Amino acid sequence: MTATTTARVAAPPVHTLRRPSARLRAWATRGPLLPALIFMIVVTQLPFVATLVISFFDWNALYPKARRFTGLGNYLDVLTDADLRHSVWTTILLTVTVVLVSLVLGLVLALLLDRRFRGRGIVRTLLIAPFLVVPVAAALLWKHVLYNPEYGLLNGLLHYVGGPQPDWISTTPLLAVEASLVWQWTPFMMLILLAGLQSRDHQQIEAARVDGANDWQVFRHLTLPHLRRYLELGALLGSIYIVQNFDAVFTLTSGGLGTANLPYTVYQSFYQAHENGLASAAGVLVVIGSIVIATFALRVVSSLFREEGSR
Repeated sequence: MTATTTARVAAPPVHTLRRPSARLRAWATRGPLLPALIFMIVVTQLPFVATLVISFFDWNALYPKARRFTGLGNYLDVLTDADLRHSVWTTILLTVTVVLVSLVLGLVLALLLDRRFRGRGIVRTLLIAPFLVVPVAAALLWKHVLYNPEYGLLNGLLHYVGGPQPDWISTTPLLAVEASLVWQWTPFMMLILLAGLQSRDHQQIEAARVDGANDWQVFRHLTLPHLRRYLELGALLGSIYIVQNFDAVFTLTSGGLGTANLPYTVYQSFYQAHENGLASAAGVLVVIGSIVIATFALRVVSSLFREEGSR
């Protein structure tokens, strides 16, 4: 037996360390997130489950002993009651109008801010400011500073030129709510579209201009197709928030004059009529609609990330 063979026999066996399994590594990665996940479930999901359960009961807080199970009866009331149907239609009309007008104005402002000029940073900050105002404060600003028939700015300007002095909230209530929301959400759309404009391929635009394309042709055939995903994202995110808007309706009109949307109707049913079951059913419908819109928004965001990653 050679010395090499003897050394191999005499050497103690080497024990290899086992690698942790894939499942163990996954739990080790996700473990720090468990407290946040548990907190989110307790704060958001458990109240929603309670709301879902209450929505199946005819439950008036003034008569707690008369509570009874009605199944889908509350949901049928929400969908068949004339006032509730009107609130659903008002919600749709308010959301579509505000989102479309905000997108158009946001696109115009984004195209202007995409150009280089002196003081662009200051102008951008001033244009973003309305989105940073607290929603209730923004509604109060419009109600007292602009819409007030006696000392409001709008009537002051009309008085200066000899025009009429209308009561804006009484004569055009829904338009008054829409205008305040458009003012607040246009900066949000502008930021999203401005990010899309700054991600364009400038070499492609320069090549189009060398080939003789004018500004309108560049916008129609290059810029607008590129902004399609950003327009979809702005519309979906804006719809999620405006569908749930409560502050402007409550502050400006208190839900009167045909401006009560679905969130305000939920508030009326719960806090004024004390109809817990009916209000819960309407709230569940709002949540379901928001989830549907949010699902499309997440798909758009995922496609944007994929497009940016493939460049």
